[in-house]
Amino acid sequence: MLVISCNQKEKASKNDSKFTFSSWTNAGNNFKEEAWVKRLNYYDSLGISELLIGGSPEVLEQIIPLANKKNIKIHGWMWTLNRPGDTITQKHPEWYAVNRNGQNSLEYKAYVNYYQWLSPFHPEARKHIINNAKKLMKVKGLASVHLDYVRYPDVILGADLQPKYNLVQETEMPEYDYDYHPLARKGFKDIFEKDPMDFKHPELSTEWRQFRLNAVTRLVNEIIDIAHSKGKKVTAAVFPFPEMSRQMVRQAWNDWNLDTAYPMLYQNFYRENINWIGFATKQGVSDVDFPIISGLYAPALRDPKDLEKAINIAKENGAKGISIFTADNLTKKQKAVFVKLKKLTSKK
Repeated sequence: MLVISCNQKEKASKNDSKFTFSSWTNAGNNFKEEAWVKRLNYYDSLGISELLIGGSPEVLEQIIPLANKKNIKIHGWMWTLNRPGDTITQKHPEWYAVNRNGQNSLEYKAYVNYYQWLSPFHPEARKHIINNAKKLMKVKGLASVHLDYVRYPDVILGADLQPKYNLVQETEMPEYDYDYHPLARKGFKDIFEKDPMDFKHPELSTEWRQFRLNAVTRLVNEIIDIAHSKGKKVTAAVFPFPEMSRQMVRQAWNDWNLDTAYPMLYQNFYRENINWIGFATKQGVSDVDFPIISGLYAPALRDPKDLEKAINIAKENGAKGISIFTADNLTKKQKAVFVKLKKLTSKK
């Protein structure tokens, strides 16, 4: 028993050393070496050892060699089903998800103009998304293809966001309830001999909800299978914990074969306290068998005591690290917290 106890302590110690700091950031389509050397030095000074970067494969390929000098891993951040400004998809309105009112996401943009969601049921839309992922898989040295917006539009917004759109969402409103794409309805009818549009309350059908969840899951797991066959990893930014994700955005990420999940634990969106970050982290850790990196929202953690508590409570509840959105605009006091806690991190 004593030997086992010692081994457990040794294992726990090794796990502690792997706690990492990361950040989401954007690179765009233009690369300037001097600017990126400066940025990487800045991230390194905070103990950030992983970056989830939105940018073209060509730009990522130029950043990676510079990041390697700082032992900083680079992930390719990809907007998956939400494709604002995608000139290819906009030529195909039939590729877009459809709400319960029969409007596609190109015609009716829920909440904000950049919400332009493809349907996971349309084969050509799926092919386009998978091809986008494959382009990132070709980037030499990329730590992972990092999927974001891999869900449906928010059927229920966070409590703090609803007033911004003059909404009180006490039920699942039809204009925000997707995907009633003709192909989705046909596929459901082929199995159940029922059209969900004929239901008095389709939002209450567990079969219809699961059917839509499964479509996103199949897409994600297909991308993962392709990536793994090429020796590449797939990670994803997801909603706080699986049960909450299923209800709010039709996202069952506990069914995905991810290498790591980055749940976005932005407590202020839900009018919750810092302790909620620990609860959501622990729930995610218990629901999946892959690592969890707790996503934190810097503007909601202005008080350095709150930021430090959020980092520590994520660690205490089983997270393998935290990812901040975003390290680019931290205050002087927030930066000091990262510098103080740098000893938590261990670059691999």
